[in-house]
Amino acid sequence: MVGPDYPGSGRTPRASGPLDLDTLADQLVATAVEEGLETFAIVGYSLGGPVALRAATRHPERVTALVLTATFAHPSARMRLLVDDWLRHLRSGDQEAAARWTALIGAGADYLDRMTPEELATVIEGARASVPPGAIDQVELVGRIDVREDLGRIRVPTLVISTTQDAMATPYHHRQVADAIPGARFAELASGHLPFAEAPAAWLGLIRTFLDAQA
Repeated sequence: MVGPDYPGSGRTPRASGPLDLDTLADQLVATAVEEGLETFAIVGYSLGGPVALRAATRHPERVTALVLTATFAHPSARMRLLVDDWLRHLRSGDQEAAARWTALIGAGADYLDRMTPEELATVIEGARASVPPGAIDQVELVGRIDVREDLGRIRVPTLVISTTQDAMATPYHHRQVADAIPGARFAELASGHLPFAEAPAAWLGLIRTFLDAQA
């Protein structure tokens, strides 16, 4: 399994200019090839969905399947408003306010409602501490994404996992992606935008079952 970081995350340096979707898709494929994978499935989460879709259309000889979770093809008017708010928080310098907003919007209501005040404080602190240097660049790219023309060109088995309590990339976006990809499968997961925290076993189960069927 290969998991490259976006520019400005992990050990990947921040980009010198605005992020470009084609470049990210090409870098993703190049990294997998450098690791010895000639062909591979791509599991794309959130912004990783458009990156995966673009990689599949630019490198069809490499990509054998797609799993797209909590993703989108083009931000709706509501999502653009959310992106503007997110950027305002990130640029404000108020890390506490930004973390509280991210926790409130990112996590599903059921997940947050079950928490004790102490657990919620831990989540907020985690959100504050995990903002990467390239966060603004990445969120700005979210506002520019448009892969709607890519959807009809996908020719590999695709699973779209809809996080049904997602307030960031809402089920409206998930269905839009699934409906436009020929033969795409659609699965629902009771989670907000953080399935790896809210429902990790169920999420991984959907991914593994689908990918095992492609083997």
